[in-house]
Amino acid sequence: MRRVICSMGTSLDGYIVDADGEFAWSKPDEELFAFVTEEIRHVDAFVLGRRLYQTMLYWEDVDQLPGLSEAELVWARLWQALPKVVFSTTLTSVRGNTRLARRGLAEEIERLRAESGDGDIAVGGAHLAAQAAELGVIDEYRIRVHPVLVGGGVPFFPRNERHVDLELKESRVFGSGVVYQRYRVTRQGPAARKPRDAGREA
Repeated sequence: MRRVICSMGTSLDGYIVDADGEFAWSKPDEELFAFVTEEIRHVDAFVLGRRLYQTMLYWEDVDQLPGLSEAELVWARLWQALPKVVFSTTLTSVRGNTRLARRGLAEEIERLRAESGDGDIAVGGAHLAAQAAELGVIDEYRIRVHPVLVGGGVPFFPRNERHVDLELKESRVFGSGVVYQRYRVTRQGPAARKPRDAGREA
């Protein structure tokens, strides 16, 4: 069965965007960009909220612009080809290889898990990832910790007092000082509860 992964950059104090909504401090250098590009090659579907979808619209036609590096062109083409599911209560249409979610988050993920293929299912966007965490459907957390303290903003992990056991499977330090950590969620007995469904992102 396909894994559901949550892979994002975060500050050392645990935020994916700061209090002003900025995340320029997490912009990857060439080494980290290559790493993230390799990761997306192993993703077969991407589930995301409206805010992240609108941020990533840049990559839908950026390959038509002059001056892009080869690495950026590779990423753009991978992103364009990747099937995406957007959760929103306000969007009526989406672009590219993308569809609007027709079911709840748990149902959509179970549907994607049942499809053929062995690539990962990625969940992106702070609020949608928090819903997926609350539902208990995330199998792996992949965290890129940037050497910066931003003091507040949107946290990577929801503050819901929920206990989750993790097993460290991989770690790596990049030349920029970014530390990558990959954790597998361990599920045992009653903790492996059946998820309830969640709402849609606006």
